[in-house]
Amino acid sequence: MPRSPRAKVLWFARLERRFHRWRERRARARGLRPAVTGFPGYGSEEWVRVLGRVLIAPPIKRTSTGEFASLRGWRSFAAVPVGFAQVDVVIDGVTHRVVADRGGVIDAKLPATLSPGWQTITMSVEGSEPAETRVFIVGSGVRFGVVSDIDDTVMVTLLPRPLLAAWNSFVVDEHARQPVPGMAVMLERLTREHPGTPVIYLSTGAWNVAPTLTRFMRRHLFPAGSFLLTDWGPTHDRWFRSGREHKEQNLRRLATEFPQVKWLLVGDDGQHDDAIYTGFAIEHPQNVAAVAIRKLLPAEAVLAGGRTVVDDHSAAEVPWVTESDGAGLLDRLRSTGVISNDA
Repeated sequence: MPRSPRAKVLWFARLERRFHRWRERRARARGLRPAVTGFPGYGSEEWVRVLGRVLIAPPIKRTSTGEFASLRGWRSFAAVPVGFAQVDVVIDGVTHRVVADRGGVIDAKLPATLSPGWQTITMSVEGSEPAETRVFIVGSGVRFGVVSDIDDTVMVTLLPRPLLAAWNSFVVDEHARQPVPGMAVMLERLTREHPGTPVIYLSTGAWNVAPTLTRFMRRHLFPAGSFLLTDWGPTHDRWFRSGREHKEQNLRRLATEFPQVKWLLVGDDGQHDDAIYTGFAIEHPQNVAAVAIRKLLPAEAVLAGGRTVVDDHSAAEVPWVTESDGAGLLDRLRSTGVISNDA
């Protein structure tokens, strides 16, 4: 009897785990030890969502100015993930023990009493030096937030086409990546107009590139925000994780965690953002301030494999704007009242 697709995927997932355990043993035999890389998280005044990953990786060279040396994308994927590692998270002097998943990813919701704004926490594994990371605490009085896609929304990547996705992810030097014109200014204006605004960068990109994205955002003056990325590879029941499901689940989670916040949803028409945001706005209209979709240029749309646009947004019942760059979207958002004409 032929094996079911589910059985094949389960077998492949087990094989991947064995491969990573073999790589981990080899790395430890060379004297390398695990370390925690923290990612910007978020939380309320009563809890925090802590994000990070446990990896074994050779040290990254620094330049004479102290900056990390420029990296090509493939180096971000060369580190060895340490599955099910026990990690100590210290929040305001209180230590919590959490366990990473089989890909070494830490995603834990922990109790904490912190003041609104950016706060620092530390994480360590196997007695390593504590690694600092930050969490953005959303104040109880905050009513506006921003959720933004990354690929082809704030960063030009042309991700939907597989060959170009591989080129951008594994080959291109991080300094060669280009921002979408005007998007940094638009997001900065929104955060200035609405003090205390949480910014969530929600993407189907892999956690491996989070450090690269952090440096990219800083270099091009995007407002600091929390990252919600994903872990590539097989799951217990499918060959690859669903990027669309990842976005839909996190949007629903944000609606549950912050019922008082209305989110501006920012994306592009080269993937499924239009359809995802339409569905979310229909399900949770009370949690959507507006939707801003960046329209790909004709050449970008061809390389991206076309556009995925929902023609009818009337059921969503929220302001919906579309333009090809950040400046155009900013003007459109002014007309909806999301941002004032003085900003």
